[in-house]
Amino acid sequence: MTAPHRSTSAFSFPAHRRDFLKGCAATALAVGTGGALAQTGYPSRPIQVIVPFGPGGLADISMRLVAQKMSERMGQAWVVENRPGAGGVVAANSALNAPRDGHTLILFSNGTTIAKTLFKLDHDPEVDFTPISSMALFDLILITRKDGPLTDLPKLLAAGRERALLLGSINPGSTQNLSAELFKSVAGLNASVVPHKSTPQVLTSVLRGDVDVAFESYAALKGAVDSGQVRVVATTGPARTAWLPNVPTVVEAGLANYVVTGWNALYAPAGVPASVVQLLNGHMQAVMQLPEVRQRLIELGTEARANAPAEQAEVFRRDTAKWAQVIARANIKLS
Repeated sequence: MTAPHRSTSAFSFPAHRRDFLKGCAATALAVGTGGALAQTGYPSRPIQVIVPFGPGGLADISMRLVAQKMSERMGQAWVVENRPGAGGVVAANSALNAPRDGHTLILFSNGTTIAKTLFKLDHDPEVDFTPISSMALFDLILITRKDGPLTDLPKLLAAGRERALLLGSINPGSTQNLSAELFKSVAGLNASVVPHKSTPQVLTSVLRGDVDVAFESYAALKGAVDSGQVRVVATTGPARTAWLPNVPTVVEAGLANYVVTGWNALYAPAGVPASVVQLLNGHMQAVMQLPEVRQRLIELGTEARANAPAEQAEVFRRDTAKWAQVIARANIKLS
């Protein structure tokens, strides 16, 4: 039986009709709110979005695409500023030091939920910031050598019962690294997670056979995957992805408790008026339904997805709890 595909096309996406209707309702609500906000002059100047990553990455490219569409809808420029460093602290402090009027926003990711446990932050992302909406979801992929013996996940799991496996990832504490640790735990494998300094080093280890399997995002390894340099044995989400529809999920292989989905979301410093958050959410709901946005995000290996502020708050809470358990089990030291 073919597993359900998690399509991202606005016109061929019946599974997400509920999301579409929610978006329409939120947009209508935003239009109604917009009249009241217009009297207060919001937005009265360009809206700054702080991205805690360097330029050119998945989060940066996605945010710039969405920012352009939000600017067109709201009639005010959106300016994306990259402020990486210190586990997101640099970006967070910059946002917190700005006026709480909705003209300074920040991009959070699932990595922010990890940072809350892994680093001694001088702020609490859940208390000091307010969710506006999710923006994009993305699953990780498990890759192995294209001519190696581990041609699918069942063979990988079988091999792990016979010998110690080596699981590759980027640096300790990254989503990729913790996803490998979670896989090791859920599958009950005799395995070691081998961190690398960069994605190119992970790829080299896979190609040489230094690791049995590695965990990365499709966006980071798109060239190697599309050219057939490596074999993708599974994806980590709850359903198959639109960008790799023929690749089964880890869940399909029998590990029902293993699901990892990364995300990017738009947040505001706490204290921004609720009416502003409501307006921004409505526009985000509409922008994430645009066919050109959805298609571009598919090409990047992500799925366009907007949600309600309360829903995003729950996603953050749930992921924080999950990764805190993985960090403790793997005995990763706090920084």
